[in-house]
Amino acid sequence: MSKRKIFGTDGIRGIPNQEPLTMENVLELGRAVAYLFRDETAKHKGKILIGRDTRSSGYMLEMALGAGITSMGLDVFFVSALPTPAIAFLAKDMRADAGIIISASHNPYSDNGIKIFDKDGFKLKDEVEAKIESLMFSDELHQGFSPPERLGMVMDLLDAKSRYIVFAKRSFPRDMTLEGIKVVIDCANGAAYEVAYTIFHELGADVVMTGNDPNGVNINDNCGALHPENIIELVKKHKADMGISLDGDADRVILVDEKGKIVDGDAIMCMIALQLKANNELTKNTVVVTPMSNFGLGVIMKEHDISLVEAAVGDRYVVERMRDGGYNFGGEQSGHIIFLDHTTTGDGIIAALQVLSCMLRAKKPLSELSNVMKRYPQVLKNIKVKEKMPFEKIPNFTKRLEEIKNELGTKGRVFVRYSGTELIARVMVEGESEDKIKRYTDDLINIIQLRIGA
Repeated sequence: MSKRKIFGTDGIRGIPNQEPLTMENVLELGRAVAYLFRDETAKHKGKILIGRDTRSSGYMLEMALGAGITSMGLDVFFVSALPTPAIAFLAKDMRADAGIIISASHNPYSDNGIKIFDKDGFKLKDEVEAKIESLMFSDELHQGFSPPERLGMVMDLLDAKSRYIVFAKRSFPRDMTLEGIKVVIDCANGAAYEVAYTIFHELGADVVMTGNDPNGVNINDNCGALHPENIIELVKKHKADMGISLDGDADRVILVDEKGKIVDGDAIMCMIALQLKANNELTKNTVVVTPMSNFGLGVIMKEHDISLVEAAVGDRYVVERMRDGGYNFGGEQSGHIIFLDHTTTGDGIIAALQVLSCMLRAKKPLSELSNVMKRYPQVLKNIKVKEKMPFEKIPNFTKRLEEIKNELGTKGRVFVRYSGTELIARVMVEGESEDKIKRYTDDLINIIQLRIGA
């Protein structure tokens, strides 16, 4: 992996006006992206799209990015508050040089972030991000400023929402309708607060909305994909067929079935993969997952002669593995579900639509479709840390980790990692005995806490 200081596993993330999200850095980032992606041989000026979620700091960041980009001679189109996957789609659809989304996804409003898509709608690879960082702090970049007569312009893309709405609806089978289906949608007071209702309503669904009143500071605040339990009572009260919990930038989704049971990304991947295979639509009979997926997903996939290919944690790495291997379906337990036949990144709305089409084809409720996977007991705990010290350098950690792996054998597993965007260590343990895996998880968490706990 190329060395990067500003970029993490999913773009740049931090607190606005603090490193790395200072306005100086964001201005230079805009310049570097424009410099790297502009085509000097093109007859027309290039263009870059900039979208954001509903955080109050998004306005400030988009202005800094826009200033940097236009100073290098490229035009900027602001698309306002739209889901991350909408920016990926629009960048490709409009033949832009790049698309940028300003969002910290599921993080609280006080954070923000910047993710970049290339002209084909894919997130940048590590080596490209490393090149951008290098340019940001180089004299080469400062020699590329455009003269006054070639400066870029800033414009609003007024039909951006309509374009994405049409795109998302087209992912739903043309011969189907959502007439007679009732859904509850929690938009996390985030980027999908306007488009989600229109998409499902125009396809015929009876839609109950919540988390659709953003005020700049309530994004992900006890709502959305991190808190799907919040819509359980709404699903029961309204006798809905499905609850849909999106995160702040709507690139992932967690569902609730008609009985009020939470359906995570593993269960979604399981039911979709089985139907894709039955329809001969699962490329190479393979699903791309991460180490965070439940052991039970692998068991049922094996029973149906479906292979699992593992990618590093992060939807960007899942997509890269899919493209490298020629696969068309994959995702994460956290709710990033990727259909490369439809889109280039995780899209919570499109994922929910595919599950609904699965229900209609099978003529079965979500509870029945999502219950086919036997879930192994799994414990995942997070701990805030002062630094991301290599785990092998934490006293006694490696010794206890190996002991736990030996005790679990082939009937369980352990996975430890640091968050790519926060000072958090994550410990996940799976096995047949819930009591044992809880004890194993606590053992590892306590060792981390003793040495580097915040």
